[in-house]
Amino acid sequence: MRLTARLLLACLTLSGLPALAAPVSDLYQVREAVSSQQPEERAAALGRALDTLVLRLTGKTDAAQSPALAALRKDPQQIVSQYGYEGDTLLVDFDPHSTGRSLRQAGLALWGANRPSILLWWLSDASDGSRLLGDGQAAAAMFNQAAQHRGLPLRLPLADLSEQLLAVPENLASNDPTALREASERYAADALLAVVAREANGQWQAEWRLWLGDEREQGKVQGADQAALADAILLAVNQRLAPRFIVAPGATSRLTVEVQGVDLARYAELQRMLEPFAAQLLKVQGDTLTFAVNANVEQLRAQLGLAQLQEVPAEVAVVDTEQAVTPPATGAEPALPAPPRDPVLRFRW
Repeated sequence: MRLTARLLLACLTLSGLPALAAPVSDLYQVREAVSSQQPEERAAALGRALDTLVLRLTGKTDAAQSPALAALRKDPQQIVSQYGYEGDTLLVDFDPHSTGRSLRQAGLALWGANRPSILLWWLSDASDGSRLLGDGQAAAAMFNQAAQHRGLPLRLPLADLSEQLLAVPENLASNDPTALREASERYAADALLAVVAREANGQWQAEWRLWLGDEREQGKVQGADQAALADAILLAVNQRLAPRFIVAPGATSRLTVEVQGVDLARYAELQRMLEPFAAQLLKVQGDTLTFAVNANVEQLRAQLGLAQLQEVPAEVAVVDTEQAVTPPATGAEPALPAPPRDPVLRFRW
């Protein structure tokens, strides 16, 4: 089958993909509270929305203040596709293409929309008792809004009886996530975020721990209420995760990536995962696809790990008979060595 025909057929078959990483569909939509619909207030809210978006895409608190973005800060509407009001909130939709172009021209490296899904175990320890946050609870909307604000795909447990018995401070504050991981398997998330939030003297404070694979991040935050606390934690999570997946200019090299076990449904997911690395499909051989990418090796491994791809250990290279160099005849000039090839990484589903 010709390569173009293979690609067309792959694009038509997208169902049944058991991927864990979640594309953030509303990544370029920002909500900002406003006190009125006056032009001055709208202009200020558009500026705050731009700051929120830049932080969401870069993971850097000072990125929006880059001198290269001065013209954009002065007139954010040049990258806004539409905006409107929902009560006391200004809803701003930024255009992904013009936004990405403007930020990259300013020298900023961006985090794409395909991000690790996070299962949040949130235990509130207040004066009226401890409570595990569950997906069906009214408070869940507040946490989902905080996750959207910080550009992270969030999931919540059901908070059934077995999970309530598990989610005690000793387990959520432990550095050993074994118990949480076992209880989290049914949710098929990439990362676990455990939070113990406590109220004291009218303020909330929390300790949080994040596990992504074998790596752990942790921190402490405080806020006036649980909404502010959730936003502060998810902001910190964004800042810790972003460097693992952002492809910085000048920090990449050309690599060849072979992926085994690719069916038609997985092809679309693979294209999405490799998009930040300017991937070019080189070859299709059975269920193995070969791409050329510009990537940092560790960031490429982290990105493909979100789709549960396993790296294949390097094997002894087999000499291709078509590429073998014939020894020169007696007295002939020695054959020139073959040009060096791009490093090859191999993965499989």
